[in-house]
Amino acid sequence: MTDSKLTHLDEQGQARMVDVGAKPDTERIAVAKGEVQMKQTTLDLIRAGQLKKGDVLTVAQIAGISASKRTSDLIPLCHPLPLTKVDVDLALDDSLPGVTITATAKTIGKTGVEMEALTAVSVAALTVYDMAKAAEKTMRIQNIRLVEKHGGRSGDVINE
Repeated sequence: MTDSKLTHLDEQGQARMVDVGAKPDTERIAVAKGEVQMKQTTLDLIRAGQLKKGDVLTVAQIAGISASKRTSDLIPLCHPLPLTKVDVDLALDDSLPGVTITATAKTIGKTGVEMEALTAVSVAALTVYDMAKAAEKTMRIQNIRLVEKHGGRSGDVINE
C-alpha cells in the first residue's frame, strides 16, 4: 500500500530529500521498459550494422548502464545508491518497428531503484536516437514505464 501524500514535500510544501535513515536495508529490484519506434528501413540499417556511428545496441546498452549509476546527479532529490547490478537489454522489434529496451536495477539499501531503471531506459533510448538520427529524424521515444518493483515498505508492484 502506498502513501497518498507526496513524500518529496515538507509540511510547508517545500521540496526536500526524504530521510530514509531509519528504514531497514532490503533487497530492491526494479524493471523498466521503453521503445524507440522508427521506420523499418532504419531498423534494417541497425540490424545490418550499417550506421556510421557504429554498433547502436552496444553503445546504447553501455550508455544506459552508465546513466543508471548517475541517477542522483540527474534527478535532484534521488538518493545516491550503491547499485549491485544493472542490466540493459535492447531488442530489435519488427512489429513496432523499432528497438525495445528493458532495464533491471538492483541494490540492497533503504530506498528503491525505480528511478535508476527508468533512467537507464531513458538514456539508452536517447542513445539509440542519437546513433540513428542521421538515417531518420522522425523516430519516437515512447512508452517509458516502470514494469515492476520488489522490496521495501510498499512491497511488490507489478504493472504489466
